[in-house]
Amino acid sequence: MRRLLPVVCGTLLAGQCSGVFAAGVPTDTLELDPVVVEGEADELTGTPDSATQGVVTAAQLEARPVARPGELLEFVPGLIATQHSGEGKANQYFLRGFNLDHGTDFSTDVDGVPVNMPTHGHGQGYSDLSFMIPELIGRLDYRKGPYYADVGDFSTAGSASIRYRDRLPGPMLQVTVGEFGYYRGLAAASPKVADGHLLAGVAYTRDDGPWVLDDDLSQIQGLLRYSSGSADDGVSISAAAYDGEWRSTDQIPRRAVRSGQIDRYGFIDDSLGGDSHRYSLSAELRRPTARGHWSLDGYALDYALDLYSNFTYLLEDPADGDQFEQVDDRQVYGLGGHWHGAQLPGSGFGWLGDVDLGFDIRHDAIGTVGLYRTERRQRLSTVREDGVDQTLASVFASSSRPLRPWLRSVVGLRIDHLMVDVDATRPENSGDADDTLVSPKLSLIAGPWRDTEFFLNLGRGFHSNDARGATIRVDPNTGTAADPVDLLVAGDGVDLGLRSVLADGLYASLSLWALELDSELVFVGDGGSTEASGASERRGVEASLYYQPASWLVFDADLAVSRARFDNGDRVPNAVERVASAGISVPEWQRFGAGLRLRYLGEAPLVEDNSLRSEPTTILNAQITYRLTRTIRLRLEGFNLLDAEDNDITYYYASRLDGEPAEGVEDIHFHPVEPRMLRLGFQATF
Repeated sequence: MRRLLPVVCGTLLAGQCSGVFAAGVPTDTLELDPVVVEGEADELTGTPDSATQGVVTAAQLEARPVARPGELLEFVPGLIATQHSGEGKANQYFLRGFNLDHGTDFSTDVDGVPVNMPTHGHGQGYSDLSFMIPELIGRLDYRKGPYYADVGDFSTAGSASIRYRDRLPGPMLQVTVGEFGYYRGLAAASPKVADGHLLAGVAYTRDDGPWVLDDDLSQIQGLLRYSSGSADDGVSISAAAYDGEWRSTDQIPRRAVRSGQIDRYGFIDDSLGGDSHRYSLSAELRRPTARGHWSLDGYALDYALDLYSNFTYLLEDPADGDQFEQVDDRQVYGLGGHWHGAQLPGSGFGWLGDVDLGFDIRHDAIGTVGLYRTERRQRLSTVREDGVDQTLASVFASSSRPLRPWLRSVVGLRIDHLMVDVDATRPENSGDADDTLVSPKLSLIAGPWRDTEFFLNLGRGFHSNDARGATIRVDPNTGTAADPVDLLVAGDGVDLGLRSVLADGLYASLSLWALELDSELVFVGDGGSTEASGASERRGVEASLYYQPASWLVFDADLAVSRARFDNGDRVPNAVERVASAGISVPEWQRFGAGLRLRYLGEAPLVEDNSLRSEPTTILNAQITYRLTRTIRLRLEGFNLLDAEDNDITYYYASRLDGEPAEGVEDIHFHPVEPRMLRLGFQATF
């Protein structure tokens, strides 16, 4: 009988250990041949509760070319990250039939600090990962669906938790240059300090991009992280800083390109762009107990975004144009606690099995969240300028216990209470509101039989709505009456899945899922009001394969097919129906390493009646590495190698160019993918 393999990875070369995580098939309870690995054995342990959760190691992250930090989330099978304007903005995300916009239904945290921003100037749940330094990431944990009691707001479609490394193999210096004015430098080290290590890193990026109007992107990221001890008994303290500014080419009307008015990489308004900063301080304390272990974490965050956009040009204001400015300036404070044990303290609770208890408190002190009409970045008028205080307090509990030798259950419950206080420019839109949501969770795990496990997951998740939508009484644009919306929007989901070892080195996972959302009511940051779209239902199937025929060779592939409908039968615009990816990687073989990645983003309806659809996008990326010496390595990255003239994002709406009718012209508006581009990197480890 082959023994069960404990999952231990860390900073190994990709493919040397548990690469099945990238396919959503963690191996910690499947029967596998014994494998001897080296690494941080205390970091990757646990028992999966679904077929669609997994862990990605630092080595796997390193083995795949990524053009921007947000693309790290594409390690979540079925998730695609795109961009619809300048590189300084948050990415656009697609998963499980959702156009997640900038993160509305996908929750992300980095080192325990949440990334999603509620009541944000540019969209609810805005999730900007530009502050990350990818080379310092140690692991990425992902879970799809609303089945986990410890994850709350914005997690209806799934969640990702990203952790920095505790230490590096040695001090590191990296320089990368590329086409279209791309330059990037990184310096990092992790010296031993007292009983732990101090991870320090700073990166600077300069990029113009392929656009007729240079992006003129300038970004700096910094990290200081002290850690000591183990996963169950230790401490970590982190300070992170990010500043960025850029110009942007937003999506453009197809008719302007076809007529020759502008180039495919051209622009309509040359004064768009923005700047942003994010400074954070966080700490975590972990301690063992006689029956388990507990942790306490806290964070403070200062964040701001100033963004100029123009999507309709001369439709609303033929004289001054439709450019607008969105401002978000806030401080965020949070505190959380978590206890995990074999059973609750005291007698009489052994029947509960393994228990997780926890709480989270988050307060957003939003000094200014504003929307302004502008011309060439000069303010003309104020649509609304609000101050918002909102607090989300949550408690959660879950219990995992065996029901039979072949059957395990996980029962969970989460209670969230959101309180908001809005101080609006129009007194009618000021006020306070609160809402409470109870979210039950249930998972059943059966097996393994013949190296196969089965999963049934049921659960409720939610996303919060913009606080301004909960107190609104008057539309700030039109002055007409407006109806307030609920603060918390529930989504109920079900997954039926399996994961299996099909042969030596060949792993697979399969999941059938469905999700019902009570409402897709959202606050429209571009207009300062709420927009109703009704309840919706999504369903789909996801499959992943991972094959490692040799220690130096890895194949993987993912396919996701989904169907999204409103309750009245209409299509959900921009709900992509098919997503696929496939890759080959050679971690290192005779000093060479290589990776090839194909990404497919399928068609989507652009309007509710499905009369217009976007075209699919297929991108091929690759990288080759060569180790000159034990400490010096070269890397060549190629993006969009086939030079496909596809689109990152496609919308359909009315806009007006100079000389067009006052009512505008309904047209497809798109943001093209970047053309083929190469980047050459040099890395020295001391």
